[in-house]
Amino acid sequence: MGEKSQLKIEPLTPAIGAEILGVDLTNVTPELIEGVRAALLKYKVVFFRDQRISPRQHIDFARAFGDLEIHPATPKNQVDPEILRLAHGPDSRGSENMWHSDVTWREKPSLGSILRAVEVPAVGGDTLFANMTMAYERLPDATKEKIHDRIAVHDIARVFAKRLNKRPEELHAKYPLMEHPVVRTHPETGEQVVYVNGAFTSHIKDMDPQESKSLLDELYKSAWNPEVQCRFKWRANSIAFWDNRACQHFAASDYFPAVRVMERVTIAGDRPYFQHSSN
Repeated sequence: MGEKSQLKIEPLTPAIGAEILGVDLTNVTPELIEGVRAALLKYKVVFFRDQRISPRQHIDFARAFGDLEIHPATPKNQVDPEILRLAHGPDSRGSENMWHSDVTWREKPSLGSILRAVEVPAVGGDTLFANMTMAYERLPDATKEKIHDRIAVHDIARVFAKRLNKRPEELHAKYPLMEHPVVRTHPETGEQVVYVNGAFTSHIKDMDPQESKSLLDELYKSAWNPEVQCRFKWRANSIAFWDNRACQHFAASDYFPAVRVMERVTIAGDRPYFQHSSN
């Protein structure tokens, strides 16, 4: 069957994550893309070590999975606008240390991101990932009933008003408040996924504010259980590729004032929906 059947894969935990061994991302074939896509759907995040790829090769690898996004935090004059550089050190403490799914403030949040480690601290700076299908499955039946068919509101300004030094109204003019189902159906696997996060979700629509807050707090905590997680220790030239539709991630900001530099290319996704189970 070609390279797809030959991929050597080592799971990180029973819940989520796998390392793909023995591949060279400077030599990408259709068979490799097919195999990586299948592994991504199964494990929700896949990892590669020792990939000395150029920015152009990084972009080309990501583009093999779909159209690419440009993040509003990317400098306007950057040569490769598809690359979002995330750099922290003595003058910038890492701030991605909350469980979240990326860009849920978009009408069509991303399919996934491919993150490459450029420079990493000797200790710390790991990224954790949580399987949000498993998180949903472990919710009490009463909670599942409460969130069935519910809609949540997502707001870019919750994070990026401060980071981009813009007023919320400025951001909302270009990125208006967005509504997505609290539980989304994965468009490729059909799995049900908890799709609210502490970074960008502001409230559940048409619900009493206090009830909304309490319910969201419970849903956010569904990612906190180590039994639905994996933890990846970075080395220079390591790569993580996560399915943003199926998992949340948390970048541990425990390395200050050491330097951590990452580069991310993100693949555009589709509009989240909820499909009733046929069971």
